Amino acid sequence: MSSMKVQVRLLPGAIPDLFAQVSSSGNITLADRYGLMAAVLEEDSLSEDEKASINRLLRAFCRGRMKIVDEISSLS
Repeated sequence: MSSMKVQVRLLPGAIPDLFAQVSSSGNITLADRYGLMAAVLEEDSLSEDEKASINRLLRAFCRGRMKIVDEISSLS
């Protein structure tokens, strides 16, 4: 049985956009969660500002300041 490796790549500029969207809506969508997963997998290539933004999002979640929603995206 062969295993297939899936590559998850973070889009350039995705973390600031993700931070702004989640901060304004208070919701983290499925697409947002995949973006965070991609960021964590590419942690070595993140800037200090991007790492700080991710940490702020995680703290906000732990403090109950955002909700996980089942929507794919917050875009209408």
